[in-house]
Amino acid sequence: MKIEQTLSTEIVTANSEQLAVLKSNFPQCFDRQGKFILSKLQDILQANAVDVSRESYSLNWLGKSYARVLANEPIRTMLSEDHKHNQLEQNKNSHNMLIQGDNLEVLKHLKGAYTNKIKMIYIDPPYNTGSDGFVYQDDRSFTPEQFAELAGVDLDEAKRVLDFTQSNANSHSAWLTFIYPRLYIAKQLLKEDGVIFISIDDNEQAQLKILCDEIFGEANFVANIPTIMNLKGNHDNYGFSDTHEYCLVYVLDKTKMVFGEFAVDDDSIDSEWQEDDYGFFKRADTLRRTGQDASREKRPKGFFPVFYDQKTNVFYVTDNDLPKDEDDLKLLPINDDGEELSWSWSKKTITEYYYDLILVDGRNSKNIYKKQRPRLGDLPTKKPKTVFYKPEYSTSTATTYLKNLLNKKVFEGTKPVPFIRDLIRIGCNKDSYVLDFFGGSGTTAEAVLTLNNLEADRNLKYIIVQLDEKTDPNKDAYKAGYKTIFEITKDRIIKAGEKLALDHPDANVENGFKIFKTCDNFLPSSNYRELKQLTLSQSNTSPSTTGFDDAQLQDILTTWKVLDNILLSENLNTINLGDYIAYGFEHVLYLVNQGFNTTALKELIKKLDDEPEFQVSKIVILGHHFDSKSQREISEALKSYHNKKSISFDDMVVRY
Repeated sequence: MKIEQTLSTEIVTANSEQLAVLKSNFPQCFDRQGKFILSKLQDILQANAVDVSRESYSLNWLGKSYARVLANEPIRTMLSEDHKHNQLEQNKNSHNMLIQGDNLEVLKHLKGAYTNKIKMIYIDPPYNTGSDGFVYQDDRSFTPEQFAELAGVDLDEAKRVLDFTQSNANSHSAWLTFIYPRLYIAKQLLKEDGVIFISIDDNEQAQLKILCDEIFGEANFVANIPTIMNLKGNHDNYGFSDTHEYCLVYVLDKTKMVFGEFAVDDDSIDSEWQEDDYGFFKRADTLRRTGQDASREKRPKGFFPVFYDQKTNVFYVTDNDLPKDEDDLKLLPINDDGEELSWSWSKKTITEYYYDLILVDGRNSKNIYKKQRPRLGDLPTKKPKTVFYKPEYSTSTATTYLKNLLNKKVFEGTKPVPFIRDLIRIGCNKDSYVLDFFGGSGTTAEAVLTLNNLEADRNLKYIIVQLDEKTDPNKDAYKAGYKTIFEITKDRIIKAGEKLALDHPDANVENGFKIFKTCDNFLPSSNYRELKQLTLSQSNTSPSTTGFDDAQLQDILTTWKVLDNILLSENLNTINLGDYIAYGFEHVLYLVNQGFNTTALKELIKKLDDEPEFQVSKIVILGHHFDSKSQREISEALKSYHNKKSISFDDMVVRY
């Protein structure tokens, strides 16, 4: 049996998580006291001939140590479900989610069940223009002594950093301290072939690029795309009329990520594309190498004859470098000037992919070119360019659209749905999770729903996070009845779903969504800064006399299921153990209600024996409702139980 706090009681420092990863993978590099031995890791690297660079470049700012502490600090909140909304017919089975709360806390909650599950992240964070409402709010109320210990800095430095973070300074350092922990945790949620798109402008673009190089790895940078959102330009700017912002693109691993492409319009099909027995294609690069390393001298294995069967239009190679038929053309990588070069494909590749080659007449000789095939099914496609522009990307058009959707103007600067939709097209598979933790007006949610309705094979799911930020009483949103930005987000998603259902009645798409929010932790004795990890002998307490009400118990279950790697959107099942109600999902069973007795325990054992679908291997108990005697009784019964299904109990956990 394990005894846990719902909120971690361990002392967390600025590098706790990083050290945990090292300890898991290189335990031999730590001594008995848990101190890291750098020389041992260096020996391992040297023994495996790992090439270590001595060059280093990083972005440092006042508050970086604070940002690292925030990234590693345990969760301080609980999760609560909007049961009334979520039980509506259109929402109860949906995996789309809108979550209200500080996105740093929400991201930490999501780590439990969504690590390595998110295919695409899009965010449009505050740009820190001085007028976009960005105020630094990540004050966790550390004392200088606490922060000095957590960050590994001296007391004077701790005081200086805390004074800065509490000043709400609208500076580059404040913004970086704000964004760093959010991106650090977001990276952990991405799948191995995941991608993140970040909209940003010139105020923080330069700093953000270097920060993302540090978090995601410089090798995983893909593009910094100018996105033209206002072709007419902003004439209020100094010197130049501003027409664009940027979209930074990073992947988790370039070797795993494959970007999608855009469909080609009908006019381009006629002018650029041809069709053969294998579908559409257009001429791409020459098979003959070009550049400094293209010569036969530098790549001798790449110089060999390729034969072309003029009757069947088939390219092939032979082991003896002789044609199969005397009429077949012999082609060598020699350019029009007679220079001997090399092929960019091997003999094996040419043999397997001969149908992706085309013969073209040159000035003095014939040349072989590769065929570019489309990636979207059978239709021609094209790579996205490094400048994004379409008339429908206009922010003024997006603002007008949102005004018409909500029947009132309530949000300035909303992102256009077509822009986010295009990012999803190139960043996602058919069935993927899309996360936006700066939800704003909810554009990302509508973009996901739109694609699901437009393309029959799409089954995308969104997770939108939005702070319960109050609207300005002097602005249109407040006067229209929206007291918070979250209310705008929610209303927009509802109305967008209704509109799509009317526009696409035959689409058979789930347009519903579930709502959750962060809430203050109400569990007694859960101050993780003061408590030590409990042992079973230290938990000899009577069950709580007051207990928790039904709403609190539901919040406990909502918070716990994500800790136990159950998706937040999944519905727990009600399980009857005689007169006692338990809750479960797949292999996890929760005992949180009061009144568990011997009869309930017997019913639990009976279910394990008699019901094939009841495959529980982990039991989680709310310690406040179970005295030590009850805890031991359950633990001992499970230890001594020899079940018919040979289930291996992973553990029994008592949480406080």
